[in-house]
Amino acid sequence: MLIGYMRPYQDDPNYKNQINQLSKVPCDTLIAEDHSSAKRRVKLEKMMTTLKPGDKIVITKLFAIADSTRHLVELLDILNSQHAYIHSISEGIDTSNSDGYSFSDIVKYLVDFQSDVTSENTKRGLSEAKEKGHIPGRPRKADENVKRAIIMYQSKEFSLAEIKEETGISKSTLYRYLEN
Repeated sequence: MLIGYMRPYQDDPNYKNQINQLSKVPCDTLIAEDHSSAKRRVKLEKMMTTLKPGDKIVITKLFAIADSTRHLVELLDILNSQHAYIHSISEGIDTSNSDGYSFSDIVKYLVDFQSDVTSENTKRGLSEAKEKGHIPGRPRKADENVKRAIIMYQSKEFSLAEIKEETGISKSTLYRYLEN
């Protein structure tokens, strides 16, 4: 069974482009999501749970069905487990054709690659910052203010609000220093 799936998005809020492209493929049924919100994709969730082996979801582009690369991987895993397929018209992807690597494997590799690149860039940035003498994280409070805040606290003559106003040291910061 060929199932056309659409959702509204910024460039096509009324499904006009999607209907035009999907009309070129003889879909047995069309499913139109009411919301573009990732959290309220009720029809997508229902469709994914009712797929039968051999069913193929036809979309105009990957963005119509998935909100992120990870979301796409999750959907492809569900499709694989149900022996169903996806056909994206714009990207020319049809997972029912098994030439070379499967599309779901390629996407998984891309997710891992994207994660590795982000991790590596973060590590490089932290290393360069340390070399320049920058200490990562929140800047420490001046030692004089901390000492004064501790003395004020231990004297029991000042409220926490007064200590914060006088020294700029918050209650949580003061307690953290008191624990050391």
